[in-house]
Amino acid sequence: MRILAVDTATKSCSVAIVEKESIIAETTLFIEQTHSKHLMKMIDTALNLSGLTVSELDGFAVTRGPGSFTGLRIGISSIKGFAMASGKPVVGVSSLDSLAMQCCFSPYLVSPLLDARKGEVYFSRYRFENGYLKKELGEQVITSVQAVCDINEPCLFVGDGAKIYQNKIKDEIGDLAYFAPPYQNTIRASTVAHISMDRFETNDTDDNILFAPDYIRKCWAEVSLDL
Repeated sequence: MRILAVDTATKSCSVAIVEKESIIAETTLFIEQTHSKHLMKMIDTALNLSGLTVSELDGFAVTRGPGSFTGLRIGISSIKGFAMASGKPVVGVSSLDSLAMQCCFSPYLVSPLLDARKGEVYFSRYRFENGYLKKELGEQVITSVQAVCDINEPCLFVGDGAKIYQNKIKDEIGDLAYFAPPYQNTIRASTVAHISMDRFETNDTDDNILFAPDYIRKCWAEVSLDL
């Protein structure tokens, strides 16, 4: 099974083509530009490097959120376009699941943190049991201190939020806090593709028409309408 996966949930942008357990091609950028300027070129590059065409792919995977509202819309709308044009299925993957998976086999509790701005983070908590990722806490948006204040065991933090709020986390839980190396804080599209594989194999795919970003919280425009 050949899957083209995309992540645009944060400041980084990643595209990969994965076949079963092998990465055929992958490219990741971290630059201060909107993803709309380079995502399609990155997809073309991955296809050219792999020697594959869109018609030879079996499906598409994309991070569904949480993350940057604009970034998520760019990635999801692009993948939905490919899926609709090709008639191939699409699977949405949690950006927090993806970060946690990149800390696979950690002996500690794992908590991915994504910067949600305004002093908040998107977060969840996971454990790896017998090689499988187990989600212990639902995805939430909360302040960095609130996200860690009840932790009473060693915990590995990963993601751009972990980097931004590292000192606050240390102040709150001290030696219980561990931090992933910097290269693991960036979501890789190959991870997104691998997480999606089981769902493709069981035909548990998303409805391409109804599939939408999972923002967790309302955008500021929606908040303003509620006031």
